[in-house]
Amino acid sequence: MKSKSIAVTGKGGVGKTLVSGLLIKFLSEIPDKNTLAIDADPDSNLAESLGIEFEKTVGDIREDLLTERLPPGMDKKKYLDAKVFEITIETENFDLLVMGRPEGPGCYCAVNHMLRGIIDSTTGAYDYVIVDAEAGLEHLSRRTTENVDSLIIVTDASKKGLKTAERIRELANELDIKFKEVFLVLNKVTNENEEKLKREAEKINLRVIGLIPQDPLVEKYDLEGKPLVDLPSNSGAYQEIRKMAEILK
Repeated sequence: MKSKSIAVTGKGGVGKTLVSGLLIKFLSEIPDKNTLAIDADPDSNLAESLGIEFEKTVGDIREDLLTERLPPGMDKKKYLDAKVFEITIETENFDLLVMGRPEGPGCYCAVNHMLRGIIDSTTGAYDYVIVDAEAGLEHLSRRTTENVDSLIIVTDASKKGLKTAERIRELANELDIKFKEVFLVLNKVTNENEEKLKREAEKINLRVIGLIPQDPLVEKYDLEGKPLVDLPSNSGAYQEIRKMAEILK
């Protein structure tokens, strides 16, 4: 079985975790399909959006490796694979792995390197792998998402968000990262800004796959700290994600 892997990225605060969470919600409801959610943002917001509590992260494993001795006869990769399996949270609808970050002064690059291996090793184990990538451009320059099939870039109705989306596309080209698909999702769309956002998207040469409306239910859930996966089916944001997921799956 070959996984369909999707990374969601964009400027911080534009709604990439909203897109990741609702995409996971939709895919996990498909019968006879299994989904792995990877929270690769050091802020670890995806777990909260999914309503999941976690204790250990891949960053913690990396820290443990600095002080622990490997069991006799076990190589480092097998040990890491076993530890990652231990901290993967299984739910009824999907599994979740939180990357986190090293607690000490160690470079986050080590965790990113581990993420590349995790994405590769999950091929065949899951039907869908959704990565909520860290905000900005770092995941591209570190090549942590270079092996995913589809890259979804999220922007809100801001010049900074659109500029970051453009830079992500440009950097992927500069680094010769060959995603099978690169899409743009416009978030917080209103009747007043929709046409202007579409024109701006055309300028940066990205195919718009989703127009997520400014949804009062999303704002209400965020304010009250409710998991976004609990949004009802009549949520405007979730209805748009459903349309988008039909194209991606």
